[in-house]
Amino acid sequence: MDDCIFCSIIRREAQASVVYEDDEVLAFMDIFPVNPGHTLVIPKGHYPSLRDLPPAIGGRIFQVAMQIERAIRNSDIPDEGTNLLLADGAVAGQEVFHLHLHVIPRLSGDRAGFRFSSANRAMPNRFALDGQAAKIKAGM
Repeated sequence: MDDCIFCSIIRREAQASVVYEDDEVLAFMDIFPVNPGHTLVIPKGHYPSLRDLPPAIGGRIFQVAMQIERAIRNSDIPDEGTNLLLADGAVAGQEVFHLHLHVIPRLSGDRAGFRFSSANRAMPNRFALDGQAAKIKAGM
């Protein structure tokens, strides 16, 4: 897509600090990092969302993210933990509609967060959970 910034990076029409590249995937530094080392892993094909992404490419993206996480951990970049974050859709926080996986090194007190606290949520009964599981299974 001509107006997609990530497609422009893939075509080398826009600058990026590339970490990794192969025939299917490109990884580069986020220009608005949560912490040093924050990397984006993208497919080279333009896939706006997870439902558009071929499963094999999704697997490759995750493999590359794992390699990057290990490399960050083995470098001198500060890293006390890692978030892998993929926002799919505007309501989920996706801002660039070319699927991308964030590899975010985390530090104590970095004030970034994406937390799920069970204290703030009601636990559904087993009947409700079984019903949801059945609907998901049926869609598979």
